[in-house]
Order: sequence, then C-alpha cells, then structure tokens
Amino acid sequence: MSISTSSAHASYCGDGRTINFAQIGWESGSFITEVMKTILAAGYDCKVDTVTGNSVTLEQAAADGDVQISAEEWMGRSDIWKKAAAEGKVIGVGNSFEGAEEGWFVPDYLIHGDPARNIAAVVPDLKRVDQLADPKYVALFSDPEEPAKGRFLNCPSGWTCESISTAKLQAYGLESSYVNFRPGTGTALDSAITSAYLQGQPILFYYWSPTAIMGKFKLVKLEEAPYSDACWAELTSTDGKHDKACAFPTTQVVYGVNAKFATEAPEIIDILKKAEFPLKEINLSLAYMLDNKAEPVAAAKEFLKTKKDIWTKWVSKEAAEKIEAGLN
Repeated sequence: MSISTSSAHASYCGDGRTINFAQIGWESGSFITEVMKTILAAGYDCKVDTVTGNSVTLEQAAADGDVQISAEEWMGRSDIWKKAAAEGKVIGVGNSFEGAEEGWFVPDYLIHGDPARNIAAVVPDLKRVDQLADPKYVALFSDPEEPAKGRFLNCPSGWTCESISTAKLQAYGLESSYVNFRPGTGTALDSAITSAYLQGQPILFYYWSPTAIMGKFKLVKLEEAPYSDACWAELTSTDGKHDKACAFPTTQVVYGVNAKFATEAPEIIDILKKAEFPLKEINLSLAYMLDNKAEPVAAAKEFLKTKKDIWTKWVSKEAAEKIEAGLN
C-alpha cells in the first residue's frame, strides 16, 4: 500500500519532528540550504534546523541520522559518504544543479594580461599544473612567510577538496616547493582570492563553481592529465599511493539524504527530486550576496521573490501560495 502525501506529511512534519540540514560552509551550499529550508518551513509547515560541522563530520551525521538533508553533496568525493551509501545509510536524491566544475586556477591576467588595468602578461606559456614545478612559477607564486617556496591556496581543513588537493600536491611532486596553505574558512579563501585579483597579483588556488567569484572574475583552470577511475581512486583514498594525478571528474551534485528519513518522508523526497537550480541563477544569487554583503538567508528570500517561475514547479500549488504569502 502506497503512502499518500497527506499521511506522509502528517507522519513526519505534522508530528513536530525536525528536519536537520547540514550547515554547509561554502556559499552555494549555504544558499541552496536556506532556499530549501524556507520552502519546507513556509510551504509544508516543517520544523527545520541546521547542524554545524565540516564536510567529514556532517557526512557522518547524515549516516547516523543526526542530519536529514545535505543540500549539496558532491558524489564520489568522500570515502565516508561512499561507505555510508554502500551500507544503505544515505542516498543521493535529484540534482542540486548541473554543470559544476573544479580545479586549480590562476587569474587570466597572468597569462593574457589586462590592458584595462595596465597589467602585462607575465606567464603567457602557463597552461598545465605539471608546469608549476618550474622554479620560475615557484618564484611567481612566492609564499609571503616562506619566500623560497610558492604558495598553493587550498580549501579549509575538513573540506573534502582539501585532502584531494593535498594528495595532488604530493602526486605532482610539488610538496617540497609549495606551501600547502589552508585558510581557516571559506570566507577567508574568497577574501584571499578577491584581494589578490583586485590588486592584480599572482595567486594559485583551488576553486569550483557555482560561486560568485567564478562569475565575477576572469580565471583560467590549469590543465591536468585526463580523469580516470583508477587515478581518482588512489587520489581520494587515505591509503592511496598519491604518485599520479589527474583532473577532477565531472561530478553529479545531489541532495545527500539520510536513508531512513527518505522512507519516512517521501513527499519531501519528491520535492528534492524536482528542485534543480539553474547554474546561472545560482551564480547570480551568489553575486547578489557578494555585491550586497548579504547573508544566504537574504539571498534565498530574494531568489524566492524574483524567481517564482523556477521554484513554483518544485512544489504544490497550495505550498507555493503559502510560501509567497510568507515572503510578503
């Protein structure tokens, strides 16, 4: 016998149980989280909250049932998530968005110059990550605290991308010539990139889309060896050899959901399956946050007010009316 939407709703949100979202530390994840929290709270009378932590602890919390939804789970990145999925504790639902990319970047002006800012191209031949071992590039990206070494700006500690880029530094033989600099927060990472870019300075860093910075600044992703499953398995495993590197894979980004919750709240899973954000709209929302110094909550409200043609397709007509009334 199938569970009706009304009875499922009453059984989960109707009896006062809370839906805990992972408090994602990067801007796109924070934005999507706030949109979905608002939709469920205002449209479906769900109690919603967030659980803080880093990527590793939040993925484990989803497996343990302390987190019900992570709004931006990059599939294939984490041993913890893969193990929990294999054990039937978590599942991926829908697509948060499509077209994401990640890699190691430098500002475009280093390679092509920027006549409008009187910046000359200083390394027009830089194209690939494996070139970074050349002493001239080490000197270009000199670390302020250890000038004899270059600086690679990594993700904050605890983010999955941090451990992968750390493995890549080893695989490319760059460990001894570059400082593996890990900023304290995602905000600190963005601030370092923005400051260097606006001053026309050299900077080498890991980054990804969707983000405001990828939308606002002209960046070049350095080429790597083609992706392969075998290479990636070694890079992403804590027991991997880390002796060969390759490009990041094309990744599916989904809603990471506790499996028990998924069986108890099928009507919410149905919403998540439909709730795919256009990548362009995420970048615009993140640029709105940056330009207006707005928090994710404010950006979510702006999205819900101005992009009704998108999100109303995800929810019932009754829920859409309640959400709109709440916004007004």
